[in-house]
Amino acid sequence: MAGASKKLGIWTSTSLVVGSMIGSGVFLVPAAMASFGSISLLGWLFSAIGAFFVARVFSRLSEMVPKSVGGPYAYTHYGFGDFAGFMIAWGYYISIITANAAITISFVSAMSTFFPILTKSPVLAVSTGLVAIWFLAWVNMRGVTASGKMQLVTTILKLTPLVVISVGGLFFIRLENFHPFNSSGDSIYNVINKSATIALFSFVGIECATIPADSVENPGKTIGRATMLGLLICTVVYLLGSISIMGIIPAATLAKSPTPYADAAAIMFGNNARYWAAAGMAVAAFGALNGWTLIQGKLPYAIAKDKLFPAIFARQNKKGAPFVGIAVSSTFVSLFMLMNYTKGLVEQFKILILLSTFTTLVPYLFCSAAFMIVRLQTKHLYKGGLFVGLLVGVMAFCYSIWAIAGSGPDTVYYGFLCLMAGLPFYVWIAYKKKVTVDNN
Repeated sequence: MAGASKKLGIWTSTSLVVGSMIGSGVFLVPAAMASFGSISLLGWLFSAIGAFFVARVFSRLSEMVPKSVGGPYAYTHYGFGDFAGFMIAWGYYISIITANAAITISFVSAMSTFFPILTKSPVLAVSTGLVAIWFLAWVNMRGVTASGKMQLVTTILKLTPLVVISVGGLFFIRLENFHPFNSSGDSIYNVINKSATIALFSFVGIECATIPADSVENPGKTIGRATMLGLLICTVVYLLGSISIMGIIPAATLAKSPTPYADAAAIMFGNNARYWAAAGMAVAAFGALNGWTLIQGKLPYAIAKDKLFPAIFARQNKKGAPFVGIAVSSTFVSLFMLMNYTKGLVEQFKILILLSTFTTLVPYLFCSAAFMIVRLQTKHLYKGGLFVGLLVGVMAFCYSIWAIAGSGPDTVYYGFLCLMAGLPFYVWIAYKKKVTVDNN
């Protein structure tokens, strides 16, 4: 097992949160919101407030239940027992590997700016994706130190172009580009609701520092601080970025732009700056893939330690890395990525992305409820603040319900089917666990 000196500190833990939240998708969000008008900035603000309550829940749970590996799974398991814990873990695990496949595809897409042949040759595109997946699997198998260093470097690299455009763009703003305030023709309530739904997916990953708790130095304090600091950094970058992009590019042009940050960079610094933005997208995807690769090994490891997953996933190598979970998960990521490059399977891949969304949001709901349960059970350990603590849990719970409803009926339908598909597996695991206990 890794020693304290080889564990994640505050900055590497924060980079895990920021790096996992900021993928290549955030580069496209300003264009997706352009049709609403500048009122969409309120959507960002609404989602940021909701994410704050969720982040606060995870921050407090990391203090109340320290060294609980698995994050959302561990907290749900602690609050509700084996069945709920397994179902959340099952869905969350599938969401991770499908999301990693999508992140890999976006990485290949960003790289095509520098290597156009990737858009014409599926073989080269697939090969590039596989190299990225298995290189980062190898990095993560070298232990949490290697993975943490990679995450810190890629996070700094991805934040650089975002910060330059977000802050520098404020000096290029034209106020007339913010008019009209609401260009959608819909009510203010509906527009804020729709834009906030788009924005909320940029906050997914806020829980990431809680998952490798056994690899974090002083997890009771470090995880909570890293979670809140990561949220603060991402919120500032998201808001300033959206303000700058909307102020630089007219709404009609922005709505049709496939590369809003690149277009803004070209206006600010010239056409060659487009390559900086494309490089930022590639690094963002690569860094996000690294962070989620660490998590896709830690999650099955945590479940297996509780005997709710095959014992082989609990194995670690000499570096303390859950190599079996990383290898198996990377194999599934590779297969799901291949689906996107196979015409007959593209639709199935889209369905997987839908269920990934649902199975990422449901854990927030259960963790909010688990937080309230744990807070009530341990109220004698905390002087005052019970009402405030419960209020945070209620707000996070309500936000999670809103997020699930806002993800759309198709997402909920396929996500529910995904969770139900785990039932036979749980029955088998529960039976094996009971037999083992009876025999002992």
